[in-house]
Amino acid sequence: MSTVPRAAAERAAWLRAEIERHNHAYYVLDAPTIPDAEWDALFRELQDLEAQHPALATADSPTQRVGGVPRSDLAEVRHAVLMLSLNNALTEDEALAFDHRVAEMLAKAGRGEGPVEYACELKFDGLAINLRYEDGLLVQAATRGDGSVGEDVTANVRTIHSVPLRLHDAAPPVLEARGEVLMFKRDLARLNERQRARGDKEFANPRNAAAGALRQLDARITAQRRLHFFAYGLGELRGAAEPATHSATLDWLAALGLPVCAERTVARGSDGLLAFYRAVQRKRERLDYDIDGVVYKVDARAEQVALGFVSRAPRWACAHKFPPQEATTQVLDIEVQVGRTGALTPVARLAPVAVGGVTVTNATLHNEDEVRRKDVRIGDTVIVRRAGDVIPEIVAVVPERRPPDAREFAMPSRCPVCDSAVERPADEAIARCTGGLVCGAQRKQALLHFASRRALDIEGLGEKLVEQVVEGDWVHGPAELFSLSLETLAGLERMGEKSAANLLHALDKARSTTLERFIYALGIRHVGESTARDLVHHFGSLAALQAADEAALLAVPDVGPVVAASIAHFFAEPHNREAIEQLRAAGVQWPEGEGAARPAAGRLAGKTFVLTGTLPTLTREQASELILAAGGKVSGSVSKKTDYVLAGDEAGSKLEKAQALGVAVIDEAQFRKLLEG
Repeated sequence: MSTVPRAAAERAAWLRAEIERHNHAYYVLDAPTIPDAEWDALFRELQDLEAQHPALATADSPTQRVGGVPRSDLAEVRHAVLMLSLNNALTEDEALAFDHRVAEMLAKAGRGEGPVEYACELKFDGLAINLRYEDGLLVQAATRGDGSVGEDVTANVRTIHSVPLRLHDAAPPVLEARGEVLMFKRDLARLNERQRARGDKEFANPRNAAAGALRQLDARITAQRRLHFFAYGLGELRGAAEPATHSATLDWLAALGLPVCAERTVARGSDGLLAFYRAVQRKRERLDYDIDGVVYKVDARAEQVALGFVSRAPRWACAHKFPPQEATTQVLDIEVQVGRTGALTPVARLAPVAVGGVTVTNATLHNEDEVRRKDVRIGDTVIVRRAGDVIPEIVAVVPERRPPDAREFAMPSRCPVCDSAVERPADEAIARCTGGLVCGAQRKQALLHFASRRALDIEGLGEKLVEQVVEGDWVHGPAELFSLSLETLAGLERMGEKSAANLLHALDKARSTTLERFIYALGIRHVGESTARDLVHHFGSLAALQAADEAALLAVPDVGPVVAASIAHFFAEPHNREAIEQLRAAGVQWPEGEGAARPAAGRLAGKTFVLTGTLPTLTREQASELILAAGGKVSGSVSKKTDYVLAGDEAGSKLEKAQALGVAVIDEAQFRKLLEG
């Protein structure tokens, strides 16, 4: 085997240490130290070095966090030290009783007078994990299982960036760190957004998503879930003495590079316990992650030993749970709400019930399929769950309490707000109102889209101003924007005569646009800038486009059945045609019969690109312009006909689909090389 040059080995070692230092700052301390582009450059350099010299690809290299092929099973792991469960306190009285028992037992064991000191932590709503480090290197990760035997999830845990692959210096020969794997709320929102885009089932809460991700047989799927880890204790320890207190143990774990939650303290006696509990309960909804209570642990290690265990739980620890966030109530009715994007959402009107300290009267049912899947009927008794400040949801029906006259729900065929047709494509779960330009529920979103930079580019017409003109009943559709007066605008909050005059100038300028910008501004579902451009190239005029049926629309390159149906339905709606005529009457105009010029040849001629994520130096608009100028084409969706997916940070479902179809995925640097030939 060829030897690795010393300079390459030293550079690789430095890169590994530097990347993990930045990872720790970003994922554990939440304090990034360098821009993403610089991190990408370091990571790419390490990848290149390891590709040139495979011997450099050590087990603790950041490049080894994701890889390999899916496994066929999760092997069993027997824990060297049992992973115990905790006894619960469900009320403040039970927490006081826990403190009283501890103080009484310690007094009998010869401890002096005075309040007991407790290490107080959060009770995370995730999945318990045991991480085994040997000589500082992560060698195994296992789930809790039954406390004695868990499942080997090492490959999956290695994808969690907050889990160090190697501990800092002075790590003992064997150290098992115990803690919780969880998903942050914002990451669940991103995951469910991708699930919706693919038509897949959404995850009910972060814990379900995290648990499912950790037990995947393919670690690459786990890597896409953005999991986090917090350490909260020790398992087996060899070659080092355990600190004298639990709080010192957590400080030591943090010093070794393991993430430890900052929401912790040392409290004295029952008053200290309840003060911590109440303080955490007040800030619970503002936390980045879900918790379902707090944990109290006697801080002194010697006192823990004196207290010992009962069954499979320690006498020196207790989980103080928050009030339950589920309750049963009756469905009085199921109504439909229309969202700002036109989505129709069934909402259950409930008999008032207290859930987690809040009186609940409504619960979301998400979509018609969800109503059918859960078989929720008007009159049913249901279990309601509340998580945070979001609208509560129905978990399940109590079938034995169903009354004989319970009625099934039916999705309306006309919008309850504007009476436009409701459509639901065959491959989608969401039914939508087709009256985007005229529907009161969608008005604000439609106006913001209409005025956006890539549409009519009405500078100065932002969200706050749109809210004011809509709520003031001055604007009901986009055409009425052009009839706003200086007096009306100047009288709005945060608007003076100069700002009002500037906006009127911007509106006047927006009257002259291009057909492709106008089509995009209409907000037709599934019609982005690229599709609008293709429609102009194919039909040449708005009249020809409006007259086209689905068969004619399918003749447009990259327009499939779903997009064709969406366009046809939009122009078939009388409200939408009327709104277009009102815009013409307001003076909005564009050249007819002229498609945007497209180079017949260029370095990217005949190549179709899809953009996803955030690029280091280019906006999507800039990248699109470069592609079009070089003769290429930009599409909004990935298919087998796609040549390249240009992916940046936070790439979503388009990247996943490209990988599934085997479409080439490139970054900005590779894209620039294509442009340069």
